[in-house]
Amino acid sequence: MLIREATADDWPHIWPFWHRIVAAAETYSWDPDTSEEEARELWMNPAKRVYVAEDDTGAVVGSAYLTPNYGGPAARIANAGFMVDPDRSGQGIGRALAEHVLAAAKAAGYRGMVFNAVVETNPAVKLWSSLGFRIIGTVPEAFEHPRHGLVGLHIMYKAL
Repeated sequence: MLIREATADDWPHIWPFWHRIVAAAETYSWDPDTSEEEARELWMNPAKRVYVAEDDTGAVVGSAYLTPNYGGPAARIANAGFMVDPDRSGQGIGRALAEHVLAAAKAAGYRGMVFNAVVETNPAVKLWSSLGFRIIGTVPEAFEHPRHGLVGLHIMYKAL
């Protein structure tokens, strides 16, 4: 698997799984009806470093971004977002992207990474925990999950 910085030409390959994941309304707090134009601005924003994971055939199977979570004196705390094509889950793509982004964040001088809203039923909580993230708080019943009803949103943090 190759992980590289994304280009504008990658968006048409990211959009199908981005849309599928957000429309499912199970793991991201973005509007499930987000348009492609709005999605592109959210994910491919120039303030973010965006990456893609390619399989052996060159197909884009996942994407991630890295960005400051705060500004000013707190700008050395990173935030990131990750999406893997649901048809490719369980193949280590998310872990590989996470390890790549964590290394890139550290190399860029970030001191830590925070996730602001991890849906507590998201299977990725196990991945983040295995990579050293810890839950530092939970906003109870903050997310209306289509199958589980009201669930909490974890705030997770890892020092770099």
